[in-house]
Amino acid sequence: MTTSRAERLAEQIRIEASDVLAREVHDPGVGFVTITRVRVSPDLQVVRLFYTTLGEADARKSTARALGRVTPFMRRQLAQRLQLRRAPEISFVFDESIAHQARVEELLQQIQAEQASRPDDDAAHTGTPDKPRR
Repeated sequence: MTTSRAERLAEQIRIEASDVLAREVHDPGVGFVTITRVRVSPDLQVVRLFYTTLGEADARKSTARALGRVTPFMRRQLAQRLQLRRAPEISFVFDESIAHQARVEELLQQIQAEQASRPDDDAAHTGTPDKPRR
């Protein structure tokens, strides 16, 4: 299985960016941020770091502003750690897919709870065929 250079670089950037955020970024506004995935352009010059964080909308906005402040530092650190000739432009993007996934899971659990609370006389609606009459 061959992996493109952009995919390999994306995985390395995810690892290094997570480490930089955890160990070297001292901005209190950043808080607890998890890098969920990284997208690298085919020419390796643009990187999107998708992240998720705990908290409500206000906390997310605060985190987004803090990540904007640390972007130049993150760019320099990634260029040094990965020994890149040219540091790619990076941007942080809040990963909505995690919130959507949690909502779907919540809805599925709600449906399951409703089905468990129904009486058994709804067996005809569960797809169990009745025996044919003679």
